[in-house]
Amino acid sequence: MSVQVLLLLPLSVLVLLLCAVCGSGMGFSVEEETLEEKCVNLDAPQNLYSDGFYQDGDVIIGALVNVHNMAATPDLSFTRKANLAPCLGFQEHSVRWTQAVVFAVEEINRNPSLLPGVRLGYNIMDSCSRYPHSLMAAMSMISRGNKTCGITRPAKVLIGDSSSTQSILLSRTLRPLQIAVISYLASCPCLSNRQIYPNFFRTIPSDAYQARTMAQMAKHFGWTWIGAVVADNDYGRGAVQVFEEEIKGTEICLAFFHTLYREQLAKDVARAATTVQASSARVILVFAWYVDVEVFLLELVRRNVTDRLFLASESWSTSTYLLANPQLYTIAKGIVGVALRSAAIPGFNAHLRQLHPARYPDDEFLRTFWEKTFGCSLTKSSSMAFQKALPPCSGRESLEGVQSRFTDTSYLTVAYNIYLAVYAVAHALHSLLACTPQNNSDPTIKPKCSSPDNITPAQLLQHIGQVRFTTQIGEKFYFQNGSIPPVYNLVNWQRTPDGSLQYVSIGRVNGNQLIINESAISWPGDLGKIPVSVCTSECPPGTRKAIKKGLPVCCFDCLPCTEGEISNSTGSIKCYRCPQEFWSNSFRNECVPRETEFLSVRETMGITLISIAVSGTIITATVAVIFLYHKSTPIVKANNSELSFLLLLSLKLCFLCSLVFVGQPSLWSCRFQQAAFGISFVLCISCILVKTIVVLVAFHSTRPGSSALIKWFGPGQQRGSVLVFTSVQVVICAIWLHVSPPSPRRNFGIHGSKVILECTVGSVVGFSCVLGYVGFLAAVCFLLAFFARKLPDNFNEAKFITFSMLIFCAVWIAFVPAYVSSPGKYSVAEVNGDNDMKPPPEI
Repeated sequence: MSVQVLLLLPLSVLVLLLCAVCGSGMGFSVEEETLEEKCVNLDAPQNLYSDGFYQDGDVIIGALVNVHNMAATPDLSFTRKANLAPCLGFQEHSVRWTQAVVFAVEEINRNPSLLPGVRLGYNIMDSCSRYPHSLMAAMSMISRGNKTCGITRPAKVLIGDSSSTQSILLSRTLRPLQIAVISYLASCPCLSNRQIYPNFFRTIPSDAYQARTMAQMAKHFGWTWIGAVVADNDYGRGAVQVFEEEIKGTEICLAFFHTLYREQLAKDVARAATTVQASSARVILVFAWYVDVEVFLLELVRRNVTDRLFLASESWSTSTYLLANPQLYTIAKGIVGVALRSAAIPGFNAHLRQLHPARYPDDEFLRTFWEKTFGCSLTKSSSMAFQKALPPCSGRESLEGVQSRFTDTSYLTVAYNIYLAVYAVAHALHSLLACTPQNNSDPTIKPKCSSPDNITPAQLLQHIGQVRFTTQIGEKFYFQNGSIPPVYNLVNWQRTPDGSLQYVSIGRVNGNQLIINESAISWPGDLGKIPVSVCTSECPPGTRKAIKKGLPVCCFDCLPCTEGEISNSTGSIKCYRCPQEFWSNSFRNECVPRETEFLSVRETMGITLISIAVSGTIITATVAVIFLYHKSTPIVKANNSELSFLLLLSLKLCFLCSLVFVGQPSLWSCRFQQAAFGISFVLCISCILVKTIVVLVAFHSTRPGSSALIKWFGPGQQRGSVLVFTSVQVVICAIWLHVSPPSPRRNFGIHGSKVILECTVGSVVGFSCVLGYVGFLAAVCFLLAFFARKLPDNFNEAKFITFSMLIFCAVWIAFVPAYVSSPGKYSVAEVNGDNDMKPPPEI
């Protein structure tokens, strides 16, 4: 609440006390002169607000209407007694609001079914859109009940004010007196608190629904970066507070927030316009009175900032005053606003056109309007400036043929709210006074009401909260938590063929349901597209949002997804990992099947290994054929032809087992390739080992006492040794294949975009035993050959076997870590390479 309001609270309490002293007429036994002296100061026009007009009745309805929108600067020198500053800025449309009160009261008084025998009166005053004027006017209306002072009846209920802040002040001030306040335009959500404002009602929905509607529109059209320019009062600040609560937890952010205070409007408008001009926000939320909005929009036009979309609140979304301003045509096109629901008031148009100052001689607002409309001066006019400059009115002026905003009743919003407020009071009085209806079934009962002289404002307040009735156009009216259920129209400002502006209905809001006809909207600019208002453009597919530290969530960076992750939608907040069988494409926006890879016969490595294996097999077979052809020669016989042929066979098997490792792995190929690998190697090493033993036995048998060695290690023992050495490996392989055999698997962890088809070893212990046994035989063979390397004779193969086993062991030692660390098909290639590249022993 502003400082002015806080300063006025003690004054309001003082006025209430004085009114109670003068107005109650209770417990005073002083002379009439003394009473008159005490009352005359309170009731004098210079002390009580008297800018308005009055119609007597059994029950008086007070009404506050801001016929003027500003006041002259008050004298704050404090050198003399301060008086209320005169009101300035006459508003023609507000005169129609006052006539809505007059029309409703006269219509009710003519209705025999509603308040029969009771005549309503009204006391309508100008609030001047200022707190002091509003408060003093309210005090004047509720204190005019002292018969000793000779003043008119007091108001039992107050309709007004238009401003939320002024309504808060009135509600708090009148709460101790239990006087009901029914506003027709105060929409601050704070006024829905029944604990603080139990005497406040309104015929307009709370701004909570309006701000919620704007948040829904922002979500609907994808606006995430929105600015706000609002009035510096409860109306504007309350609306922004609700809007921020609605967008909390969403991707919508408030880019900036500026307030407009009417007493320093030029300064605030310049500051707000500078921010709008520099901001990237293309959608601006504006909650303010239309006169302040005009100054703000004109400043933007002056700066040539005409490419923004404004979300208009109900206070100016249907302002014919702004629509008629040609200077705003370039900036106002495309405005989207929330408007109060409109409704027709039967007979109101005829009432307005039949108005004449002679019919309402005390209505000074009508007189001022008449002078401005017809350019003449009425004799009793209080507008001295007009009276001096204009000719006198003839009295034959009429509104019958006048086409103006005043007589246009096609879109009634505020006037209809006032009309409903008067009817709500009438129905509450009808219930309070126990009025009998005219169509009562008992013909002996005449429609009547009990006497209204004894009713109190507290009783009327209670019945207003319970009022329910159906309007003439069939609407169900009732108060819900002091307000009416939310019903709004959505409007759009569009260009007409003649270049002017008009608002067009594009949807509606009924409760929480938002209905928008997008095809009917005319957007700002020449392209006619929905404006884009974002801090950062939405991240494209293949990227994710990364919030920038220290900035709102609407401002972010777009980071590309890592390999194996994708985001296939715009504005994704995270990347999603592809299923195991899939991998991300190069754009990171789609999961594609992984490429299957194995040691294929069609690729270079597979072809090379097969060629080497076949070549080795052919060479070995050629040597075997040569040996077979010369098997009867001494040299072949001397080299132990049986072991030589067995060695050549094992070498061919070593070369041929490489072919099992090439191609797509299967269950049986995985099992066979490991067994073939281990057994063929052991067979080869066993033959070499036995040949080495034969060499040692043969040369050691020539020594004295060693002749029996050659007998105990003849051809049969040699074949048996090879068989035993090989059988051990066969047993190891059989146990391995039985307990935990190798099996094919799809390896997803080596190359991200590829699936490696390979064989698992199954049991690591079994695989280690197979390799270990081969290594053990090779080491024993190496040691024995090393001991026999210097034996004489040309037939000594030990030195060649020593060299071969040395190379084999070196390769074997290097093979094991390389095999373990090689990925996928490269480990298969290493096995084949070890098979194929091993230098064959001399034979």
